[in-house]
Order: sequence, then C-alpha cells, then structure tokens
Amino acid sequence: MTDAANEVLYTVADHIATITLNAPERMNTISGPMLNDLARLLTEANEDKNVRVVILTGKGRAFCAGLDLRKERDGNGLSAASSPTTINLRNTPPTVLQAMDKPIICAVNGGAAGYGMDTALGCDIRIMAESAKLAAAFVKRGVVPESGGTWLLPRMLGWAKASELIFTGRTLSARECLDWGLANEVVPDAELMTRTTAIAREIAANAPLAVQASKRMMRMGLNENFSDHVHHVYLQLLPLFKTQDMAEGMKAFMEKRAPRFEGR
Repeated sequence: MTDAANEVLYTVADHIATITLNAPERMNTISGPMLNDLARLLTEANEDKNVRVVILTGKGRAFCAGLDLRKERDGNGLSAASSPTTINLRNTPPTVLQAMDKPIICAVNGGAAGYGMDTALGCDIRIMAESAKLAAAFVKRGVVPESGGTWLLPRMLGWAKASELIFTGRTLSARECLDWGLANEVVPDAELMTRTTAIAREIAANAPLAVQASKRMMRMGLNENFSDHVHHVYLQLLPLFKTQDMAEGMKAFMEKRAPRFEGR
C-alpha cells in the first residue's frame, strides 16, 4: 500500500516490513479503519516468511496522538471496529503486538499519547527522535491506559515508577524516556529512520527462526517460574537443531564468514 489515501502504509524491503501511520493532518490519531488496517498489516507481516523484522512509525510530526475523538463523534472511531455492544479485543493492535513472533521496532517520530503511547510500548524496541514524547495523559481525560499500559508499564518500570507515570498523567521527553528505560536510543530527528533501519538490518541478518523462538521464550518467561521456563526453552531448542540455518550458522562460524540464513 502506497496510496496517500490509505491511513496505514505498508512496504517490504530487505526482509524488513515498514508500517506507517498515515494521517498526518490529524497527528495520526486512531480511527476505526486505521485500527483495523494496523491490526491486519501487523498480522500480515508476522505471517510473511519473507519478513524478519517490522518497523512501526508515523508520518508527519506525531507518531500517534491517541484516539481520534472527532471520528468517534462521527461514528467512524473505535465503535466502527466493533459491534454496538462489544469490542473484539483479539484482533486489536495491542493484542496482535503482544502475540507477534517477529521483532518489532517502533521509530517514534513525534508525540505518542494515550493509545499511541501504549502502541509504542507494545513494540520490542523503541528508537525515539529528539523531538518525540510519550504522554501518559489517560487520567487527565478520565480514562485508564486502555490499550496495554497497565500491563506493560509495571513490568517495564516496576510498580513505583509505573504508578508515578500513570497516576500523574505526565508527559516524558525523549531524553526522559531514555533515562526511565522506556527508549533504547534517542537520535536526531533527521537520523531516526536511518538508525532504526540499521538496527532492523542487524536483526534481519540473524537466523530468523532463532530470533522468533527467542522472542516467544521471552514472552512466555514473563508468566512462568524458572524450572518450567527452562523446560520450554529446551523444547524450543530441539527443532532448531534440525534447521538448515543452525547448520549454516555453525559452518559460517568455523569458516570465519558472515552466515547466509534462509529461515529454514
């Protein structure tokens, strides 16, 4: 998808899928159609064997300024993505993000508020532009972090710091996000996609089945005791022993050359 009329753009190159929120005129606030397109394209990237890494970013001066309240008033907001009485949470971006095996990097190009902040936090790695911010403004609007923040932040920050951020509804600059451990790197605005793509290429150069298995194990480990987790890691390791990629990795190491992984 490359037409500017689309609210979410999708491209694939060099095993990297780039998903771009494309409503810069409204700061990429989430509408019902955008919500559906984002979830669908995340799923498509996760299922595409040619894709090894996903980059999520926004077009314009904001990453995502939260929910599009104007669309809600017009009947084309989140309600458009659900029935009159229920929301299918199984197919919303936060749930899809949490279930993805492919690594996903968020290139936070500008403000990420509310739903946008939770979406950024749902990614595995965050590279932030100097001008970017994370705004935990939920309680200032009379709501809770509805898209994963109450699950993510205590695990990322610990209870006390998560409480401070959520209860105050504070906005953190990119540098503060780095200090708090919410950002991996902060780079000049003009270098955001160059740096993010460099990290994506570094990941994509590794054995994709091993990378995806590692992510699955990390996710499972959040809710397992150590002995159960070690058992599951061993079960994950056994099929990797039989892959061509593992043989190639060992051979490349012995021959002192870069491996050429094929994902099989």
